[in-house]
Amino acid sequence: MDTVIPTSQGTARPLTLEDVKANPKVRTLIDGANELLKSMGYTEHGHRHVGIVAGITKSILKGLGRPPREVELGMIAAHLHDIGNVINRHDHPISGANIAFTLLNEMGMDAAEIAPILGAIGNHEELVGQPVSVMSAALIVADKSDVHFSRVQNPMLETFDIHDRVNYAVQRSRVEMLNEDKTIELTLEIDATFATVMEYFEIFLSRMIMCRRSCETFGYTFRLRVNGTVLG
Repeated sequence: MDTVIPTSQGTARPLTLEDVKANPKVRTLIDGANELLKSMGYTEHGHRHVGIVAGITKSILKGLGRPPREVELGMIAAHLHDIGNVINRHDHPISGANIAFTLLNEMGMDAAEIAPILGAIGNHEELVGQPVSVMSAALIVADKSDVHFSRVQNPMLETFDIHDRVNYAVQRSRVEMLNEDKTIELTLEIDATFATVMEYFEIFLSRMIMCRRSCETFGYTFRLRVNGTVLG
């Protein structure tokens, strides 16, 4: 059953992503998570990132013909997936799922709707997670595909580590769902002045493997295209 919330007209409607985004606690915790990671030298994990991940998750789930309510819940999971970083980077999917439960429960969401969201959040990291549902798989592909120079938060080029350099090197990033051959393709344009394709694989290979396994969950093939060349 869809979670419903009252409106000013006295009717009821399902809890939406916009409701979650408007919650001041959610905004503050996402800001706090990004500030913590920024202080540790990580790339951006704030509102920009979760917005892009939610958008890609939506596109994948809609492309698969999933029910509209499942699409909405997937977007909510995407919006909250990194919120656990407000505590610590270590085990952030687990702490994030706990935080998400508290927030969504406070907002009146039914446990039956919260459950798949928690599973998706708790399994989005490649070291400890796996695609446990179609929603989870879509979120994983969306999350791991967000590689882009705009994510770099370090203002000093001379102090870039490999993660900064690889993200900074990606000038364009696009996810396409090719339904005719059941393929999801991540297309990157990399400026080799800042990082090589081999360096990209050095830090992202495990993520690409997780994307492949996630696509297999819903019967698709994952393909990576870098500078016009298909690499997998």
